[in-house]
Amino acid sequence: MKIAQIAPLWEQVPPTTYGGTELVVSRLTDELVRRGHEVTLFASGDSQTLAHLEAGSPCALRLDPNIKEHSIYELQHPANVFQRAGEFDIIHSHVGFWSLPLAAMVSTPTVHTLHGTFTRDNSKIYRQYHTQAYVSISDAQRLLNINYAATVYNGISVDLFPFYEQPQQPPYLAFLGRFSPEKGPQHAIEIAKKTGWRLKMAGKVDVVDREFFERDVAPHIDGKQIEFLGELNHSQKSELLGNASATLFPIAWCEPFGLVMAESMATGTPVIARAMGSVPEVIANGETGYVCNTYEEMADMVSKAVKLDRRKCREHVELNFSVARMVDGYEAVYEQLVGDRNFRNWFNSALRNSLESITAFKR
Repeated sequence: MKIAQIAPLWEQVPPTTYGGTELVVSRLTDELVRRGHEVTLFASGDSQTLAHLEAGSPCALRLDPNIKEHSIYELQHPANVFQRAGEFDIIHSHVGFWSLPLAAMVSTPTVHTLHGTFTRDNSKIYRQYHTQAYVSISDAQRLLNINYAATVYNGISVDLFPFYEQPQQPPYLAFLGRFSPEKGPQHAIEIAKKTGWRLKMAGKVDVVDREFFERDVAPHIDGKQIEFLGELNHSQKSELLGNASATLFPIAWCEPFGLVMAESMATGTPVIARAMGSVPEVIANGETGYVCNTYEEMADMVSKAVKLDRRKCREHVELNFSVARMVDGYEAVYEQLVGDRNFRNWFNSALRNSLESITAFKR
């Protein structure tokens, strides 16, 4: 099957540090190539892939200070793909609403994976194009009445995450993610202080979140109880999560999936999370972590979480959130959409032939 994958340009594929969507696109694209598909990845020019790479920008937009008008690239990027729609059996978009009007203008089947959340503003365009095919990354994400082809959970390369039989001593809690209000680093600090546990925190601070970080996070970083490690590469991230006694996921928004939960459990470390968005779908409550209604409850669950079976955490990810499981899901979606297109083409052709035969008979 000839497949076009459209990745966001903000980060390279795969990201060197933080970038959930781009990491998923990387794992999906490379596995599709391994399975024999002819895949073209449309992404930033510094991306690394087993597929054929078509650059939509010289490098990740986040890393190029010379690019000021990001929206120009974000608009032109999918346009370049749909101008070549006839070259592909299916187009898979990961860039949100930017692709919707373009997909409506071509006959090549297009599927859109919803990596973000619906807002009051973007919901309008999704409703306008509600008949297009969408993949949700959790059932909790399905908040609009649009055409969902399937729910396909994000997958990680479990074998790239070492399993840690025991946490490090002295023990600590981990927080990994963007330092933004909705990710809840400020709540992770509150939980650590309430329980008396050490907390190691890592992730990126975007420009838009710098004021929040300086006001609500930085004053609490003392290098003793509360440590800030900055952005980490993959091996550093695995070490941080695997050596932790538990990972905190104190979100304040409806997280569509949350790769950090799967990555932590893959290393054997249970996750204590707030019950928003996909959290109840990703964590097996009481077995691989705890799903809590309040931050106070999260603090109370620390003592219980550290006693959970770390092997079960690993097995839970292997069974439900592997790259193989994810790609199986997407292949099924591709086959369904391409099959539907082929059937429509056959039906329309048969109908035309029948009408032509009837016309000729009448003559």
